[in-house]
Amino acid sequence: MLELAILGLLKERSMHGYQLKKHLTDTLGSFWQVSYGSLYPTLRRLQRDGAVEMIFPKDEVGRRKNVYRITPEGEQLFAELLERAGAEASEDNGFSVRLTFFKYLKPETRIRLLERRRAYLEGRFSDLKQSLAAYRERIDNYTLSLMNHQLAATETDIRWLDDLIRAEQVREAEPASRRRRASQKERA
Repeated sequence: MLELAILGLLKERSMHGYQLKKHLTDTLGSFWQVSYGSLYPTLRRLQRDGAVEMIFPKDEVGRRKNVYRITPEGEQLFAELLERAGAEASEDNGFSVRLTFFKYLKPETRIRLLERRRAYLEGRFSDLKQSLAAYRERIDNYTLSLMNHQLAATETDIRWLDDLIRAEQVREAEPASRRRRASQKERA
């Protein structure tokens, strides 16, 4: 998942390690913390695989910083990782990282990933309801409160995804309707 996040940020602009960590924290920090101990080995691996390369800005004075940029191979890897719809694509962190870079996906791929996440959350909602029904009599009020909170939060996330899916479907349908209107005007 870290590879996807790094490549996505480098797709937007070249950065050195400190900038990457800061942007990762600013962008994804609410649900995912990145340490230098995981960032730099991942950068070295991506560099070894040809997905990123180091550049050295000419205008830098003083201590030289290693600035990384994405390569064409990295662009291809980024697209593959972003479109991958494995189990991690639906789980919390995997989905959140992908959602950060949704603008790079085709509308039909966005819809597919949103629907997959929705199905994942529906499963979680069902499991929570079953657990709540099974354990309601045997758990204390705090645990019951936590389970109810998780149930409500999952239900809210499902509604949010429904809104995102509808918006994507409308966006995808708009160009077709515009084309039909344009061709009708041409015939008139």
